[in-house]
Amino acid sequence: MSLDHEAIRKAYPNANAIDDGTGAFDASGNKITLVQSKIDTARNTLNTEASAVKYKTDRTTNGSTKYDTLANQLDMLYHDLVAGKLDATGTWAKHIKAVKDANPKP
Repeated sequence: MSLDHEAIRKAYPNANAIDDGTGAFDASGNKITLVQSKIDTARNTLNTEASAVKYKTDRTTNGSTKYDTLANQLDMLYHDLVAGKLDATGTWAKHIKAVKDANPKP
């Protein structure tokens, strides 16, 4: 039997130890009676919370549509400044827009 440790910790904040073979225990060593529906609700909450911020990790780790390094972004801004393109036509603005368009907020 494999327990969903993360969901158990969300559903039972007093769970101090979780063992796949023996269950969950509080800090005093007392066994916690786990209710599957409560764990399922906690898992749904965790999934909803993760979905709400997924765009943030996608913008930093998602292949070709992720933010460039800070050093490269500063270089883009410098070249845009020199070229007089500190507006939506500059390289940096286009880069940021492409990342945000590819990974929109929910």
